[in-house]
Amino acid sequence: METTIDWAALAAELERLLKLRAAPFGMKLFRERAQMEAIPKIRRPQAIHTMDQIVAQAARLGWTVGVCAEDLVGAQCRAVVGLGRAKDAQWQSGEQMVGVWYKTLEDATRHQQAMHCVPDGLYEALAVSPLASGRLGTPDIALFYATPGAMMYFINGLQWSGYQKFDWSVVGESACADSWGRALAQRTPSLSIPCFAERRYGGVLDDEMLMALPPEYLPRAIAGMHALAKNGLRYPFPQYSIQQDARAGLAVSYPGASGA
Repeated sequence: METTIDWAALAAELERLLKLRAAPFGMKLFRERAQMEAIPKIRRPQAIHTMDQIVAQAARLGWTVGVCAEDLVGAQCRAVVGLGRAKDAQWQSGEQMVGVWYKTLEDATRHQQAMHCVPDGLYEALAVSPLASGRLGTPDIALFYATPGAMMYFINGLQWSGYQKFDWSVVGESACADSWGRALAQRTPSLSIPCFAERRYGGVLDDEMLMALPPEYLPRAIAGMHALAKNGLRYPFPQYSIQQDARAGLAVSYPGASGA
């Protein structure tokens, strides 16, 4: 698979179709630190970061960055990606979030239980890199930030052929568990509303959502968006007057429909 996918062309087409402002990127877990360190032009953090910052360095700066548990600021970041055996009793209790995000210890504990996380003990390292670089080979998951309208169009592309209904959840704070945590753990497309930490530390813009999914879904979605474009359905969506007779507009997409 790694020799057949032109990652630069795939990323460029995704950016063109969705008018992305940040580069689509990949994430890959490694059982051994040395595997991560062998990636060409890998950068290693010179400070302690949140996982949101590491992700942003790939999406916003175009860097290829590798981390181990000790590079991440705390158990919450480590737990989602399964590094450092972070999911101990203290983490599971959620006690650090009491009085900050949740009223009671019981509320905080339920939040921790609701998070999608990579199991502990399987991996020593993780790397992120722009898809176009190809440095990760075939990543475990691909990710991109986009506006709600662009996300809807991408989902429409996924649903063009082999339709399936997508169900997503909102864990609240620590929403990376809804995106890369869920996609890594369940191998399924995962859409999230980025949380406070992602916006404060990861530079996520106010109108951006995050999609994370196994990379094999990307060609399917792109093919679907091409099909939709042939039907005149493209992003960005042209606005139609809120007072104009809707029948003329609907007739463009649904020829022969009376609109009555």
